[in-house]
Amino acid sequence: MLSFLKPKTAGWVGVDIGSASVKLVALTQHGQSYQIEGYAVVPLPPTAVVDGNVEIPDEVSDAIKRGLKICGIPLSHAVTAVPSSAVITKHLEISNAFMGMELEEQVQVEADQFIPYPLEEVALDFEIQGPVEKAPELNDILLVACRRDDADSREDAINGSGLKCEVIDIDTYAIERTLPLLEHGEPGGQVVGIVDIGAATLTLNVFKGKTIIYNREQAFGGNDLTNMIHQLKGIEVAEVERMLHAGELGEEIMNELVLPFRQTVVQQISRALQFYYSSGSQGQLGKLYLAGGVSGIDGLAEMAAEEVGIQTLVANPFLNMQVASKVNATRLQKDAPSLLKACGLAQRSFDI
Repeated sequence: MLSFLKPKTAGWVGVDIGSASVKLVALTQHGQSYQIEGYAVVPLPPTAVVDGNVEIPDEVSDAIKRGLKICGIPLSHAVTAVPSSAVITKHLEISNAFMGMELEEQVQVEADQFIPYPLEEVALDFEIQGPVEKAPELNDILLVACRRDDADSREDAINGSGLKCEVIDIDTYAIERTLPLLEHGEPGGQVVGIVDIGAATLTLNVFKGKTIIYNREQAFGGNDLTNMIHQLKGIEVAEVERMLHAGELGEEIMNELVLPFRQTVVQQISRALQFYYSSGSQGQLGKLYLAGGVSGIDGLAEMAAEEVGIQTLVANPFLNMQVASKVNATRLQKDAPSLLKACGLAQRSFDI
């Protein structure tokens, strides 16, 4: 059957809460393909999210409300994520005799031995991965835990916008979900890196096939450029961010500040890869994708490829996706790298 004859399935809106902005992506699914129905990028006050923590949920709620108006479609359910740096993951081996509530109690007993917080302060989830290869009477259990405050503050921010937060994911899993979109099908066996350059952090995620094998973040991001322009040119931070997003910085600022900053970004990417290779890595990268707002700087991908010797592309998960008529396709092309995580979150709703 042709895919466009298959029923359209509406999903939840993916809400990526960053330190400088909130990104929303709404998708529908048509058979095995997706269509983007709407998206928004809404700036946040600098005190709303600090070091990955939602400090002022009301301000984040207000930004999400504005984003919903920009999307212009009726949305009621959302999925968001906590940063991987705030999450503890561990594989447990537990007898397959435990099921249901008994298994849940056993997981909590095991978790109490290695989680450095009282369990009442922790949000836990787990999934049975299957039998342990060398001991089939045991199940491999993937346990995920984070501070309850980290999850609750995000849930409060989303629920305060009028949406209902259905799922709290982990940002690395959201990015992993976009790999088939970037690779135009099922990821092969090659090792692929995704460098997400946000406002405050640069994060390198490395995948082999569909599995993440390395994750590390370092303190560097677009705020460094924004603050530099603000301090040297006296332009208000909010206006600098608007001009950067709109591509309205003058030639003088581009030549004096933005282009030298591009070289600094390349150095930081190279540094991230050096940490990966020195960690006893699981193979040479075959391809590198750049995501996040900074990755849109003209010529950055080409300069990074020359520096690190790896094919480097700007991430665009919407490249082969249908685009709804009310979405500005030209603007989407420009915003796509910063929407990678929100896109992966929106995809999560179709896995339920």
